[in-house]
Amino acid sequence: MPERIVLIGYGTVGARFVEELLPAVTSGLVELTVVGAEAHDAYNRVLIAEYAVGQADRERLEMTDTAAAIAAGVRIVTGTSVTSINRSRHTITLGTDEQIPYDRLVLATGARSNVPTLDGITKVRRDFMKPPVDARTLDSAEAPLPRGITVLRDVEDAQTVLAAVQDAQRIVVLGAGVLGMELALAAARAGSETCVVYHSESPMDRNLDRGGGTILAASARRAGVTMINHARAESVTFHTDEDGSKRFEALVCADGKQIHGDLLVLSCGVHARTELAYLAGLEVSSGIVVDEHLRSWTDSDIYAIGDCAHVATRPAPGAAKANPPGGPSGLVGPGWRQADWLAARFIAELSLAPSDDAFVDRSISVVMLKAEGIDVVAAGVTKADPWDQHEDGCASAPLSVAQWADPEHSRYTKMVTRDGILEGFVCVGMPRTAAELTLLFERGSELPADRSMLLRYDGPDYEPSLGSDPFAVDATVCWCNGVTVGAINETACAGNTTIAGVGSATRAGTGCGGCKNRIGEVLARFAEVEGPQELAV
Repeated sequence: MPERIVLIGYGTVGARFVEELLPAVTSGLVELTVVGAEAHDAYNRVLIAEYAVGQADRERLEMTDTAAAIAAGVRIVTGTSVTSINRSRHTITLGTDEQIPYDRLVLATGARSNVPTLDGITKVRRDFMKPPVDARTLDSAEAPLPRGITVLRDVEDAQTVLAAVQDAQRIVVLGAGVLGMELALAAARAGSETCVVYHSESPMDRNLDRGGGTILAASARRAGVTMINHARAESVTFHTDEDGSKRFEALVCADGKQIHGDLLVLSCGVHARTELAYLAGLEVSSGIVVDEHLRSWTDSDIYAIGDCAHVATRPAPGAAKANPPGGPSGLVGPGWRQADWLAARFIAELSLAPSDDAFVDRSISVVMLKAEGIDVVAAGVTKADPWDQHEDGCASAPLSVAQWADPEHSRYTKMVTRDGILEGFVCVGMPRTAAELTLLFERGSELPADRSMLLRYDGPDYEPSLGSDPFAVDATVCWCNGVTVGAINETACAGNTTIAGVGSATRAGTGCGGCKNRIGEVLARFAEVEGPQELAV
């Protein structure tokens, strides 16, 4: 009998798991059932901000071939919620009352947008509430947002923002993280009057230091975005529409300032959807707690991947119980790697070739802001200050910090090193320097003793031969999918000489999309080296 595997969640990570498990479905090893709350086929949620301002059409968000999966034998149920998991019977119950049996259950329920505590908006703690029968109300049950207020998490949210952008309405964004800044900058470029309100001193406070954030804020203001920092939002005010419904009018801050707008977009982070797991008695923390094999601490037949998965080492028997460290990554790249690894492990085990290897994500996390004309890249340790004493408890040498700023031209770089090895960096307005630092960070290479040499990459006398080879075969181009220059060259030799062709063959550029310029550079270099006669092969 085939192994009955049920996947709850048909989003970006769930779709990847389905693709990787298809060989086991077609061979008869697996009977796969997928249940998704959204009525749409899986789409690339990372590009939702671009879709919301009209920079990407709906087709560009498509990322999987649902028809091919169904033809292979996968049962896919969309627009349907899962209301409960019965672990003793090994079944799940749908909102339609149908019960589906499983041998292994994979949770890819993702995360929902945080709704901050604001007077005028009903805030419901949904974490431990039973999921609603109607899948359309999964994130809005009992507390729908008032008119003129939205989050930006799915296609429907994006369409609300797009309507405001097309009508040139004033958009207020609460929160200055990566998504909030990308949305504000893109909306301003599309012609909307845009304002970002945030409590911290500078934007992208979790990823950037004060210097990098300050330069980013200045660049955003020059791009037409109003930036309001040190603003603690407390409430919202409304006016009444012609039909008697209340609609957002202004955001009110603790100091009394009122920020008026036509649409308020809440961009205040996300929280894993854990209520289904919690009600089933599974261990949850900031996500569904799973071990190094992505298996639930509580039930060996249940797994979790993506934004809902909190990977942590299981405590030893008898050890004191405490909240596990860390939490879900919140990035598409690690989620995809979890999906790839788990599908491969299932196939190996069902083929009677089990592996004891644990899931280890050795990739580096690089944060890139996708905004035209504003280059922001950060990775690793970013908060160290040049004048601090960096005795951080490490047995080796202390941290050293080199910093350079040119506010007049919106350029800034910080390099944090230990024993000459880069442990983190921030780079704003210097794309070539950022590319070099990313390579050095990825490889753990030693920086030159004179750090200022790295600044020359964005200078008028830039000479590519002086730095690390950005076209080395092992240089990573796509961080989301771990695609290297060598892999792109190989697929180019096979005839895939366009960015779209490379994406289809290797998945490079199909995640956040921030690497598409780099893919173009690699293809251009390939054409120079190999010549047109090779490209024709």
